Amino acid sequence: MYYKRDLEEKIEQYLDSPEIIAIFGPRQVGKTTLLREIYSRVNNPLFLTFEDIELKILFEEDIKSFIALHIEPYEHIFIDEFQYANMGGKHLKYIYDTTDKKIFISGSSAMELSINTIKYLAGRIFVFNLYSFSFGEFLRVKDEHLHKLYSKSNENISAPISQKIDIHINEYLTYGGYPRVILSQSNEEKIEVLKNLLSIYLLRDIKEIAKITDETKMYKLLKALSLQIGNVIVYSELSKLISVNSMQLKEYLSVFEKAFLVKTISPFFTNKQLEIVKNPEVFFFDMGLRNVIIKNFSALEDRVDKGAILENFVFRELADRDLKYYRTKNGAEVDFILDDSIPIEIKSNLTSMKISKSYYYFLENYKPKKGYILSLNQRGKKVFKETEINFLPHFLAKNL
Repeated sequence: MYYKRDLEEKIEQYLDSPEIIAIFGPRQVGKTTLLREIYSRVNNPLFLTFEDIELKILFEEDIKSFIALHIEPYEHIFIDEFQYANMGGKHLKYIYDTTDKKIFISGSSAMELSINTIKYLAGRIFVFNLYSFSFGEFLRVKDEHLHKLYSKSNENISAPISQKIDIHINEYLTYGGYPRVILSQSNEEKIEVLKNLLSIYLLRDIKEIAKITDETKMYKLLKALSLQIGNVIVYSELSKLISVNSMQLKEYLSVFEKAFLVKTISPFFTNKQLEIVKNPEVFFFDMGLRNVIIKNFSALEDRVDKGAILENFVFRELADRDLKYYRTKNGAEVDFILDDSIPIEIKSNLTSMKISKSYYYFLENYKPKKGYILSLNQRGKKVFKETEINFLPHFLAKNL
């Protein structure tokens, strides 16, 4: 069964454009399924995979014959697992420059694809990232009728509907959004699937593609990052913890990002003397994978890291937006700054529409037109000078 992905609508805008469509993402998030869905909708298509060794060799060693057999007779060509091809970008450029066909590719490894493909295709390719299911996509699978209300929701959403949505948020933040996990019939099965995803598909790929020889250090770093989501990375502390130098540590972090495990966000600053300007914060794309790393699947209300989990949820909802964090050297902080202007604070429970001193500090210094404070239980608006502050549930982060 196919479950609709939000990325479909973005890709559909470019079906008639000449550029190559590339879908990157980790394994098991549904890239092949999405490609096949688009394949079913277009005229005169051909679906190929470079897991077929003979096909891959033909592409690598005799590109003209490959074009004659697999490109020229068709209008739309889909190539799955493109990362396996040597000289993939160079040969794809030749196809693009010598034919007028619409080409779609997908691949699991940004580490290889970014090096071997994109550098040859400037101006010829649109790149889209597909992650595990967002919360909206997750909710569409779980309860289509509730999803329709969610997709139209605004700050006036009713408390009963909000409570229903929060029940699904709890499951999503515990087990994540990988398709195979969502469709599992029991919590035990979800955990087993996550263990296999981590060990077989992700860590093995990272080790092989990035040529990391010490798997223990890699896992130690991943666990350390899991325990400090939403915190500023202190390179010296992490280097000491896993016994690597700072350069090696940054290389590991880069590999994790290119494997779509984590993403770092940079600090927002205008005053280098007063504000943190260098070290990033780290977040996970999928909380199920994060939870399997730390072996904790407790319910959200029982978690000591509840605040960090909710912050990671908002990050995931805004992961493709321009997102930064704010810290001053004297301790003032705001969880996120969206589009270099909008402050967002993440809370679990608030007793009133209260604003922290740090948030006030940002408002005084930057005078944004609007800001948001997201929590489980406060709704409403508050005005501070020229700033309108909206108190909303976390799941409305998608609308910010």
